[in-house]
Amino acid sequence: MKVIVIGGGWSGCSAAITAKKAGAEVALYEKTDMLLGLGNVGGIMRNNGRYTAAEEMIALGAGELIHLTDENSKHKNIDFPGHKNAWLCDVNKIEPAVGKYLKAMDIEVNMITRVIDVKKEGNKIKGIYLSDKQYIEADVFIETTGSAGPMNNCIKYGNGCAMCILRCPAFGGRVSISNKAGIEDLKGEREEGVFGAFSGSCKLAKGSLAGNIVEQLDKTGVAIVKVPAEDINLDKLKQKVCQQYALKEFAENLVLIDTGDVKLMTPFYPLAKLRKIKGFENAKYVDPYAGGIGNSIRYLSIAPREDSMKVIDLDNLFCAGEKAGLFIGHTEAMITGALAGHNAIKDYLGMPLLILPRLLAVGDIIAYVNEKMKSEEGRRNRYTFSGAEYFKRMQEIGLYTLDIDTISEKVENLNLTNIFNEKLI
Repeated sequence: MKVIVIGGGWSGCSAAITAKKAGAEVALYEKTDMLLGLGNVGGIMRNNGRYTAAEEMIALGAGELIHLTDENSKHKNIDFPGHKNAWLCDVNKIEPAVGKYLKAMDIEVNMITRVIDVKKEGNKIKGIYLSDKQYIEADVFIETTGSAGPMNNCIKYGNGCAMCILRCPAFGGRVSISNKAGIEDLKGEREEGVFGAFSGSCKLAKGSLAGNIVEQLDKTGVAIVKVPAEDINLDKLKQKVCQQYALKEFAENLVLIDTGDVKLMTPFYPLAKLRKIKGFENAKYVDPYAGGIGNSIRYLSIAPREDSMKVIDLDNLFCAGEKAGLFIGHTEAMITGALAGHNAIKDYLGMPLLILPRLLAVGDIIAYVNEKMKSEEGRRNRYTFSGAEYFKRMQEIGLYTLDIDTISEKVENLNLTNIFNEKLI
């Protein structure tokens, strides 16, 4: 049995791993020359409710990528405004580590290979077409193409193409496979009539900052610097994808986090104003290159799906990551990918699909986001274990805990321990 995964971000890599463990032949196609997509500028793990979700994934048998980010973390149990228990993964080391892991599992990884169309018969996808005219068939397909790009979206809904980590001008824009198969995609909004939202952070070259700031980052993982009063812009907070950071502290301060480079927790910041601040006189953006004026625009290509991650009205297409809903974050991408990869094999074999129970945070968020996507108000929010609306919900309904034994026991009582390690073929 062959599975094709389209997109090599966190969710695509996670889907490839669980599909391979279940016994399928797996081929992954990534249009750029790097895996992990937006994961190359992320790096924040285990903060707030993500700690609970990470441990649930480990207990479920889908902890491979959590372990890899743990092993490549520069700082552990860091606190910054609105966030506790954060582990900061080194974004300059994690991508090659994940690539080696996939290859060691004998997963076929195809880089600089852009999928542009599908061949469909009835409600089934038969195969994919690559930009070089190759045609490849498989039994089941998993779309994890994300929701950022192509360039025209960033130009239409943002401040122009900022040449982000996805590098659409170099490798070509994202193509919606579900849309190519005849399914109408959903869009997230940030206000009435305005679709998408800006990515929530930028990366600065560590060597471009003053020595005392670098020293503090290397030592503690976090540095907080006051923004000059005349430059505080509270309106910018509502433009962010990452609403867990839409706190006034993130408008009144530069919040810097050490993830290998320096993660600046704002969607953009004018370079001339940034360089007025002491210690930032030589500041340089490394992602996006035009971080002084804008960032990538996301949430413009979401497939309608079931809680099993199966795309509605297609018999053999699953989805994960941002393609599957208004999710934010690596952990959220990993669990949706793990479920899609596992269920792709179950579906092929005619077995009942796994629906993660809502007694687990990882199951509840998948179902909750699906419910929220059906309303206009719900499409204006974003959902993450780490803050904002969903973390509040986790706490209110008793899903948030840092007790690993409690999490393991709950998973065991649900008869789901190591479910993602089952060989099905």
